[in-house]
Amino acid sequence: MSVVEIADIASLLPKGAVVAGLDLGTKTIGFAVSDLGMRFATPRPVIRRSKFAKDAELLLQMLAAEHCGAIVIGLPLNMDGSEGPRVQSTRAFVRNIERMTALPIAFWDERLSTVAAERGLLEADVSRRKRAERIDSAAAAFILQGALDRLAREITSS
Repeated sequence: MSVVEIADIASLLPKGAVVAGLDLGTKTIGFAVSDLGMRFATPRPVIRRSKFAKDAELLLQMLAAEHCGAIVIGLPLNMDGSEGPRVQSTRAFVRNIERMTALPIAFWDERLSTVAAERGLLEADVSRRKRAERIDSAAAAFILQGALDRLAREITSS
C-alpha cells in the first residue's frame, strides 16, 4: 500500500491488528504500538540505525512480531509548518519502506513530540541516562497517541 490519510487508518486496519508509531531520528528509530482498541500507545525498544537495508529488515520484523496493520510516522515539520531537510529525509525513508510492505502509512505532525516526551520522562523521574535511551520511543508513543486520539474523534463524530 502507500501513504494514506490518518482518517483512513481505522478502516484499513485488519481485525486483530494494532497500529505502529515511528519517530525517525538520525541515530535511532523510536517505535511504539497501540493496543487492540486503539486507545493507548506503548513505547517499544528503539532500532539503532545503521544502513537502510538493515534498519528496514529489523523494522519489518518488529512490525510483524507486534501484529501491526498500519504505521503512523512522525513528520518533523518546522515550527512555521514548512518542510525542511528532516521532512525530506522522512519522506525518502517512507518511499523506500513502502516498496517493502503492504502496510498503509500515514504521516502525523510531530512538532514538539520530543519535548513532550522528555517532559513526561522527567515527570516520571527517569534518570538522565535512561531518558537518553527511551526518548525516541517515548516520542514515537506521543506521536502515535496523538494519531489515536484523532482517530477516536473521527469515529465518535461519524
